[in-house]
Amino acid sequence: MKRICCFIFALLALAGGVAAQPARPKLIVGLVVDQMRWDYLYRYAARYGSGGFNRLLAEGYSCENTRLPYIPSVTAIGHTCIYTGSVPSITGIAGNNFVKDGRVVYCTDDATVHPVGTTSEAGLMSPRNLWVTTVGDELRAATNNRSKVIGVALKDRASILPAGHNPTAAYWFDPSTGHFITSDYYMKRLPDWLNAFNAEDRTDKYLSGKWETLYPKDTYKESTADDTPYEKGIAAGVSATLPLDLKALKAKHGYGIIRSTPFGNSLTLEMAKAAIAGERLGQRGETDFLAVSCSSTDYVGHQVGLRAVETEDTYLRLDRDIADFLTYLDTTLGKGNYLIFLSADHGAMDNPRYLTDNRTPAGVFDDRRATALLDSTLNREFGHAGLVGGVMNYQVFFNTARIDSLNLDYTAIKAAAVKTLKRLPDVLYACDMELAATAAIPDEVKGRIINGYNRERSGGVQIITKPGFYDGDWKGTTHGMWNPYDTHIPLVFMGWGIKHGATTRECHMTDIAPTICALLHIQAPSGCVGQPIF
Repeated sequence: MKRICCFIFALLALAGGVAAQPARPKLIVGLVVDQMRWDYLYRYAARYGSGGFNRLLAEGYSCENTRLPYIPSVTAIGHTCIYTGSVPSITGIAGNNFVKDGRVVYCTDDATVHPVGTTSEAGLMSPRNLWVTTVGDELRAATNNRSKVIGVALKDRASILPAGHNPTAAYWFDPSTGHFITSDYYMKRLPDWLNAFNAEDRTDKYLSGKWETLYPKDTYKESTADDTPYEKGIAAGVSATLPLDLKALKAKHGYGIIRSTPFGNSLTLEMAKAAIAGERLGQRGETDFLAVSCSSTDYVGHQVGLRAVETEDTYLRLDRDIADFLTYLDTTLGKGNYLIFLSADHGAMDNPRYLTDNRTPAGVFDDRRATALLDSTLNREFGHAGLVGGVMNYQVFFNTARIDSLNLDYTAIKAAAVKTLKRLPDVLYACDMELAATAAIPDEVKGRIINGYNRERSGGVQIITKPGFYDGDWKGTTHGMWNPYDTHIPLVFMGWGIKHGATTRECHMTDIAPTICALLHIQAPSGCVGQPIF
């Protein structure tokens, strides 16, 4: 009897031990499409194939009403938010550029590191400006660093910030060589598989031909005519009219021109596959994480806007690239053995000239004009010039060192700036960032101001332009505000542990990281404010 009891106890202990080890997928892939508005899932759906965006929707779970909970809605903050579940107030990433120690800095600049794989300054990058952990950091901690975490993107910030502080690697594109590089924050030399990938000179191959439309141009019914007054052109002095001679463009503009073509996305996803093969991601008995960002959609969108033939063609080609990538994951890891999510870092507004031509209120906010007006007004009221440093991220930055040295009232200066800005016809609201909670501004907007305000790195006054107005010019497009066109993004989970379905309840970008962490049974990132989506 005693022997039987011991046997049963051993079985229960073994079962308990097995149950205590949570099931996890072989690989998690974050696929972020830069500047992809939510409606792009459906605008071109009739011409998407069955294996890309449509497969994600058909097999995955789509959060149809996912919004950014902060402003400014820009790339660095978006990629940071997705992988940290947090907002600029907490993460320290207050923009692509922000003020640090009294000077404007780029979000991932780091002069203390050295380039690896290049001699270019493009390699002087690290995540040291980020104050919190990422999903990848937490996965590495949960597995005693056995999991591999890798970031891949054309943009440095779109690779470095998602990968976090303690990844296996982060790789980004060097426009001076056409290769993927890193810095010695991560490693002393590139791995052999990446040297082999770079040696294939795939950028050269993509830029040796022409960019032609996938289908006859007159069938692009979701676009305006090719080459309109709404477009800047694909590069300085080059109209955005397909076909484009990529070889000639490379000769004039260098390897960096691939970023403004759909082939930059193709190159990125090829690099992602090379990383999976080279590092054997998801094939080592551990759960690994790959953060991939397709940046060319943003470069193309900024140049030609949302309605161009080039934009439509870029998404149709990206759909094919995603289908190929998903097939690669199926073949390499097995369908259902990986978890992938698709999202975006922000959206974009329609070109203001296009909007006004279609009887929609729109226009351009001139930040330089606003800076000059503020400086002259404050000079008149306070007796000193140079009190305004400039307008950036829809925020007014003040020369606080000068204000302190002159013993001026900073609160009164901000109040005068707010009063001046409210007189501008294209400004909807303006407020002292530290008084936003009590400003007469709708909660939907107010909450985003508060979340986006970092007391060390943000400006002193927030500017909210009227809907349809942005800080840019009359050609192409940009983003940065609270409005749905800038903050309504796709979010689709597919694969391991995911049932097919959809929800239209409001979700937030901050919910992505805790959802992944809940599925993996690991701790949420250190600054996470989101909630799991279940």
